[in-house]
Amino acid sequence: MAAYASILLLAALCIGTAYSLQCYTCVSATSNSNCQTVTNCSSGLNFCQTTLASVSAFGLSTTSITKNCAASCTASGGSFVVGSTSVSCCSTDLCNTSGAISIKSSYSVIVLVVGTLVMLISGSLL
Repeated sequence: MAAYASILLLAALCIGTAYSLQCYTCVSATSNSNCQTVTNCSSGLNFCQTTLASVSAFGLSTTSITKNCAASCTASGGSFVVGSTSVSCCSTDLCNTSGAISIKSSYSVIVLVVGTLVMLISGSLL
């Protein structure tokens, strides 16, 4: 009977355990190496969000990286005369490792480059 009660207690403890997303967090860090604090997100915060802002003027430049847990997140980016901003989102544990702005290529450019390479290679084989 004691074994049965122990199994029920163990099962109840396991059922009550909730999964918590883990994200890197920081506020206004100047480099990604200063932005590696692991945080267990609260319930309902299902995204890791990284905001990167860069400003450059008169030969001086600065970068600010903020990483946090978020309930909702919309990826965005923009360039301005003296700087740029970027917001990236992800939803797996510790997925917001990098603070770098990602470079996105359009599919048409990729197809054009691959097509050109295929033409050059096939022309040199003939």
